[in-house]
Amino acid sequence: QVMLVESGGGLVQTGGSLRLSCAASGRTFTTYAWFRQAPGKEREFVAAIYWPANTQRYADSVQGRFLISGNNVKNTVYLQMNSLKPEETAAYYCAAAGGWLGDSMESSLSYQYWGQGTQVTVSS
Repeated sequence: QVMLVESGGGLVQTGGSLRLSCAASGRTFTTYAWFRQAPGKEREFVAAIYWPANTQRYADSVQGRFLISGNNVKNTVYLQMNSLKPEETAAYYCAAAGGWLGDSMESSLSYQYWGQGTQVTVSS
């Protein structure tokens, strides 16, 4: 059974940092991504990584503040989030897929497996 389990969410003040983790089990993947969804809004792409080439992709809104990384031995991907803003309050979801997705890395439709989400709340 394939599972993605996120952790690391919580409450942080504006300007603070959090590190999210996503542990995969049941199979290995080559592409991982983080998406987020705030109440009443659509799910949006945050960051993605293709492990074999360490190719990373970020949403413009998080470029320079967030860093996606992975440990392929532990089958775990991380999202380091710095300088957090109140508008980034959302449920953050980990997603995984096999193979190179190219420009489709930023589309939620490209990912077959999803975690249950972890809540990030940034207080003003």
